[in-house]
Amino acid sequence: MGKKIKKEVEPPPKDVFDPLTIESKKAATVVLMLNSPEEEILAKACEAIYKFALKGEENKATLLELGAVEPLTKLLTHEDKIVRRNATMIFGILASNSDVKKLLRELDVMSSVIAQLSPEEEVVIHEFASLCLANMSVEYTGKVQIFEHGGLEPLIRLLSSPDPDVKKNSIECIYNLVQDFQCRTTLQELNAIPPMLELLKSEYPIIQLLALKTLNVITNDKESRTMLRENQGLDQLIKIIDTKELNDLHIEALSVIANCLEDMETMTLIQQTGGLKKLLAFAENSTIPDIQKNAAKAITKAAYDAENRKLFHELEVEKCLVTLLGSESDGTKIAASQAISAISENSSSKDFFNTQGIPQLVQLLKSDNEEVREAAALALANLTTYNPVNANAAAEADGIDPLISILSSKRDGAIANAATVLTNMAMQEPLRASIQGRDIMHALLGPLRSDNPVVQSKAALTVAATACDVEARTGLRNCGGLEPLVELLYSKNDEVRRHASWAVMVCASEEPMAVELCRLGAIDILEEINLSVRRKNKFSEAAYNKLLNNNLSLKYSQTGCLLSNNIISDGFYDYGRINPGTKLLPLKELCFQEPSDQRAVLLINSKASDNSPPPSMDDKSSDVGYGRSISSSSSLRRGSREKTNFRISTGFGSPTEERTEPASGRNTVASKSATKEKGPRKGRGKKEEEKLKEEEEVLAAPKLTGESSDKEWFPPPDPEFCIYVYEATKSILPITNVKEQIEVLAKYVAEKMGGKIAKDKLPDFSWELHISELKVQLKSNVIPIGYIKKGIFYHRALLFKALADKIGLGCSLVRGEYGRAWNEVKLVNESRKGLTGGLPLPEVYIVDLMFHPGALLKLQSREADLYRFL
Repeated sequence: MGKKIKKEVEPPPKDVFDPLTIESKKAATVVLMLNSPEEEILAKACEAIYKFALKGEENKATLLELGAVEPLTKLLTHEDKIVRRNATMIFGILASNSDVKKLLRELDVMSSVIAQLSPEEEVVIHEFASLCLANMSVEYTGKVQIFEHGGLEPLIRLLSSPDPDVKKNSIECIYNLVQDFQCRTTLQELNAIPPMLELLKSEYPIIQLLALKTLNVITNDKESRTMLRENQGLDQLIKIIDTKELNDLHIEALSVIANCLEDMETMTLIQQTGGLKKLLAFAENSTIPDIQKNAAKAITKAAYDAENRKLFHELEVEKCLVTLLGSESDGTKIAASQAISAISENSSSKDFFNTQGIPQLVQLLKSDNEEVREAAALALANLTTYNPVNANAAAEADGIDPLISILSSKRDGAIANAATVLTNMAMQEPLRASIQGRDIMHALLGPLRSDNPVVQSKAALTVAATACDVEARTGLRNCGGLEPLVELLYSKNDEVRRHASWAVMVCASEEPMAVELCRLGAIDILEEINLSVRRKNKFSEAAYNKLLNNNLSLKYSQTGCLLSNNIISDGFYDYGRINPGTKLLPLKELCFQEPSDQRAVLLINSKASDNSPPPSMDDKSSDVGYGRSISSSSSLRRGSREKTNFRISTGFGSPTEERTEPASGRNTVASKSATKEKGPRKGRGKKEEEKLKEEEEVLAAPKLTGESSDKEWFPPPDPEFCIYVYEATKSILPITNVKEQIEVLAKYVAEKMGGKIAKDKLPDFSWELHISELKVQLKSNVIPIGYIKKGIFYHRALLFKALADKIGLGCSLVRGEYGRAWNEVKLVNESRKGLTGGLPLPEVYIVDLMFHPGALLKLQSREADLYRFL
């Protein structure tokens, strides 16, 4: 045998690096390896970094600081599957860190991550790529990037993956994405409902829960509800509720059913399959508060449809809701109250709660939880609307006090609801009186000053409902409620403006309130509102007219016209014409002004002075007169010379002083009358003479301040006008013919104002001097109408209107130009018949008080007739 020859080992090539095994204990070193061109090193480096990142948030932050994110993003598209897989796994873990997410959005790696969801990739890559997307989708910007890069479609496909982690990550990401409306719309196009329903059969509760949460969001859209119904999703949801072992899913399943019940088709389907009864029984019998709460929410959503409400009533849902009101959970109480509010739109259901439900709701008004009080007030608001029986039931359950208490709540919704209930109650007079007795006006101050338009509107409406009598309106005024009410007229909200106008209209029902509202600027605001086509409303127009009709002094100054139904009362004064926007000074302020060259203010006041006893008009047997005998008026007695004495107390002179009328029949001033009576009084003693002298001085120059005390102010008295009223009442009322009444009253007015005046003698009628003398004598620009003995058109027209209103004789007062004014009356012409029914038509006449007192001029062409008349 030959000898073996040993084979020599060839040395390695000189240009090849010898293998080197390195053990690194620093993360920074491994991060540097991410830039290596060797696939094996990249794979091992990624594996080491993955394990490091799993250990906690601090390690993730460290990797970010070491700059590991940028080179890792490049590895997502590496050719080697292992490198690509390991890099994807790292990002699945790192993406839970908020700073890493921010950097990933800036690096725009979303398309690379979504590419890992392709069917060709391994399940592990799917798992961590979907995990990365789930973490990135938490924030809005991440959602937008995922949606824009088409991430929704592959995620839906992965819902059918055999791996549960992939399913869990995909449905979680989809749940985050569908919070955006655009994503929900795209989801419907991709037919995502069927794979989601399959997830409900998963053995993993977290997957089932995420699927239900996602369905709860997307079924807010009608199209998704339809798809759910068509894919038998309701059956699966009912099965979940029926299965006690799945009680951790019951709450979310109920939420999805609640959304579906908004559709009548779904409601009918559930009822036909018996699911609705199961749902109600489940809600009533469950002991889990959240389940009860969600069941009540389901009823609330379904009850927004009228047909659904009928179905609920047939199933006696009201009993279930009353039971839920007794829950210990505030959340359940709130949901049940809201359900009652919704179901009460059905009249039959509303009647059911009269004896069962309203007492419990009233008790909830006293809860310490503001949300519970708000929900209970909402239910009562709907139950009492257009239902007096329920309003009575709420009051009988002692609901008024807690409702008024809620008006000071911090929650605007609670205040608005409570105000609505009080408004509904106030529609009935007994309840309104009960509400007024609890200082409701003071409680409404806060809501009236609220910044919330809904609260403002409801509060104003409550004022309109409760301020229906003098005491309530006075209470509102005294507590300062008129100011915020007038401020609401400035609101840009139509409903606030409308309800505030309504309240102002109600409050302006008597003159003192109307005057105060005008002082606060209500009349100016309403006038401005009514000039706007967009802002005006029926109530603003009605409020404006009501203010004027109950403040006739302002109406006459602004409009120059008082209609026959505008009855002049004591305290009326004619200031003259004022321009729009000009403030009319109150009578008290005018009385305290010194005399000036301005037009005299004419005052109507038949009230006695505060410091004298009331007039005794009916004592015909008394021998006491008031300066003038009734028989002196030849225009009233028409030639009768019979003397009649009567008693009138006005506060000027002694109320028991006897006065007689001279035989001439002409009236004399009170001072002269008193002087003539001094003769037969000589035996009465010096004291009585001194007293009479003092009375004469008072009559000669009375003070027109009207002050009877420092505390209260009264308008200046007018004893002469008191006599006019008495004489007109006693002499004209017995006349049965209206035309004759007008003629007699016209002659009487003319006589008191200087008699008949020929047209050519009018310039010589020195009425201006007479008025000036009265101003000086009375030390004021305000002159009671009875003091004027020389009056022209506007003096006589005002006196005629004032006396006519006192005796119930209808006439209007119209102001003209250049000191002209006249009265218009309507008389029926029996010779003319109406076109229908054969009724006589009334005709308008102007009453002559100057040239031919008592003459009536038929008004045909206003301009022509007035020209001839004046």
